[in-house]
Amino acid sequence: MELKSFIFIRDLSINQQIRRHMTITLSNTQGAAPNESPGSIHSPQKEITLCVPESTDGAAVHALIANTPPLDPNSLYCNLLQCTHFAQSSIKAMTGDTLVGFISGYRLPESPETLFIWQVAVAEQARGKGLAKQMLLALIRRLNTHHPVAHLETTITPDNLASWSLFKSLAASLNAPWQSEVMFGRQTHFQNLHDEELVMRIGPFCQPE
Repeated sequence: MELKSFIFIRDLSINQQIRRHMTITLSNTQGAAPNESPGSIHSPQKEITLCVPESTDGAAVHALIANTPPLDPNSLYCNLLQCTHFAQSSIKAMTGDTLVGFISGYRLPESPETLFIWQVAVAEQARGKGLAKQMLLALIRRLNTHHPVAHLETTITPDNLASWSLFKSLAASLNAPWQSEVMFGRQTHFQNLHDEELVMRIGPFCQPE
């Protein structure tokens, strides 16, 4: 049996509040409560708010990334800086007082129309609903109200299939081409301590719908 749940997303970080209605179809067991058998219906309505992170979110971001393998954990101090110095180019997703998603990013200093996405983290209970892509699109819309973003870059390890799928889907939604190449080599840059990182470049693109 399939079950459908509804997520209402508000982006409070742009001048005019935008509310989007999403219908998500989940598989048999994905939406079942702990005491429910597979196939039983558990269809709560949730409201997810997308907004600019604040310094007080640093600890929650640190915990979220630690629980989102294969992301590399950073120091708590780094996460605090992401939520302050890089707050305007980052975005958080909240369900009530609970952080369920975080994306850190920044404009490339030598190319400010390019947004570099540092990390994408979504809590387990919010996965499988397209939240990460909605956050990316909302972040691009917000940045475009100030200085337009025409390209997006991120680095992905070859075996991170979930990230490849996410950013290929984003490129399709933006109707934009993409390409990739090695940015940091396993031996040259990581001394065989980490898999190579490929940079994926998406663009040019216009304001997403």
